[in-house]
Amino acid sequence: MSTFVLVHGAWGGAHTWSRVRPRLWASGHHVFTPGLTGIGDRVHLSSPQVGLRTHVDDVVNQVIYEDLTDIVLLGFSYGGMVVTGALEHIADRVRELVYLDAFVPDDGQSLDDLSGHPSSRGDLGEPWLVQPRARVIDDPDFAAWNEVRRTPQPARCFTEPVRLTRRLEEFGFGLSYIKALDDPRRSDGANQFWDAAERTRTNPAWRYHEIDTNHMIPQNRPDELVEVLLGLA
Repeated sequence: MSTFVLVHGAWGGAHTWSRVRPRLWASGHHVFTPGLTGIGDRVHLSSPQVGLRTHVDDVVNQVIYEDLTDIVLLGFSYGGMVVTGALEHIADRVRELVYLDAFVPDDGQSLDDLSGHPSSRGDLGEPWLVQPRARVIDDPDFAAWNEVRRTPQPARCFTEPVRLTRRLEEFGFGLSYIKALDDPRRSDGANQFWDAAERTRTNPAWRYHEIDTNHMIPQNRPDELVEVLLGLA
């Protein structure tokens, strides 16, 4: 039996994992899906002060208050920034760190640095909410269900840099990257997930996996995702 902590992406919420949780539960595992402050089911807490550090604290506090150890910690998309930042506090509780079509930052990098598309900085007089980007979910009914749950996200989440005390490969826990294959490389050079895939695919310190769908892996291919996760468990 393993303990999974699954961290959702931008404009999402704990409901991101609605098709993944029951599959992991059915295999006898513990699953925690922290909601990040200011988005999803915690949108009522949104403010210009919410940033990456807030979301790092959301994850760290759940792990510590639940006293979770030997965990499989997964970050999806923007969640890769969050789980990376959390290592400063809970690295000793992690057995496997998984990036699911996610940002893999180095120390001092923000999501805007990696994406090449700066968000509004949320400065005085500027908009402080970033609107959701369009996503494609295969099942039309589930797409409609998901769409009404997507919420704008405070810009500070995208502009705050991550803090990482050492390279990921130096921590000693397992490392995995899971890449969605159906999203083409972009002509404007904003290929951060493909760049992360190239970084990890050829590095012997990493396990590398591919799933044949677009970025929305938890919604479109929950069975394939759970199969990979059970292999790590």
